[in-house]
Amino acid sequence: MSTLTYPEVGATRLGPLPKGYNHLHHRTRVGRGADDFAVAGAAVTEWRMHRAAGTRVKAPARRAEPGGTVTMALGVGPLRLSATCEVIWTAYGEEGRTGFGYGTLAGHPENGEECFVVDLADDGTIWFTVMAFSRPAAWYARLAGPLVPPVQLWYARRLGRTLRRLVAEGDSAEE
Repeated sequence: MSTLTYPEVGATRLGPLPKGYNHLHHRTRVGRGADDFAVAGAAVTEWRMHRAAGTRVKAPARRAEPGGTVTMALGVGPLRLSATCEVIWTAYGEEGRTGFGYGTLAGHPENGEECFVVDLADDGTIWFTVMAFSRPAAWYARLAGPLVPPVQLWYARRLGRTLRRLVAEGDSAEE
């Protein structure tokens, strides 16, 4: 296991999020019923949601597993930013919940943790949640300062829209 860059490991699993960080919490409805829940959960944990949203994903495993590393890259050409994280927890269908959380490793522009979770509510509604706590680690993240939280929220919303589209298409096929 690699060394994470923050001490509050696992705080995105059940909360509360730790003080001293920027917090992100975005929740969006993506579907309804058991079939949509299965499609959404697979798209999230098998990296398809991120890829469909335009993120390059380099992961050694087909799906998120604790201890696995994943490198995410956003941007174009020389403006592409890559960051490596370690999956620290997963939830596979436990009590209507599927998803994972990952934490930052050395070299990531931020220190913190982020999770991507799909929940099946009692009324059959499928909710997708992105929750994170982070603070700048790299000089350029500190320089970006107040721009970072709105960009993180924009990306969380993009993931929600992408997942809603994948669920509507019934995209549960493996890559």
